[in-house]
Amino acid sequence: MSDYLTPSPNIETERLLLRGWRESDFETVAAIYADPDTAAYIGGVQDRRQSWRTFAALIGHQSLRGYTFYAVERKDTRDTIGWCGPWYPEGRPEPEIGYSLHKLHQGNGFALEAVTAALRDSYDRLGWSTAISAIDANNAASQKIAKRLGATWNGETFMLLPGRTGQIWRHLSPDRFRERFHDAA
Repeated sequence: MSDYLTPSPNIETERLLLRGWRESDFETVAAIYADPDTAAYIGGVQDRRQSWRTFAALIGHQSLRGYTFYAVERKDTRDTIGWCGPWYPEGRPEPEIGYSLHKLHQGNGFALEAVTAALRDSYDRLGWSTAISAIDANNAASQKIAKRLGATWNGETFMLLPGRTGQIWRHLSPDRFRERFHDAA
């Protein structure tokens, strides 16, 4: 039996491995939610018990939808540094590409690398015809990544959480994405 909790294909990029979840990955989820800076745009700080429920929800999404966020692992260190990938829970307006990385691994281009690979996978393997990223209005770093991928915000918003409105950044269509990122991984 595999030690993976989610049956996901591995996606390799130059520096990253996007893969299914392992129970040991919970420590990364808990660390991201324990830090006020990294938790600020994904629902706020959570204690370990709350983080466990979030971790279980990530894994449960796989059972309900057939996909979920990938665990993001650095190939050079084998450290799990966060998550990225397809997400479409009840109440979201459209299929979404979401991500979060541990603070120690931000600012190195890992998020852009992971989101590019996850978006390609969602279009090619899952057959998505559209994708959005719901981004907190104050999250300039995620907005920058969305822009670099060609996503645009046209004023659409979405209630991320009670009292928290997010901007809906619309990604390029599958054909336009493939034209622009044909050789990027």
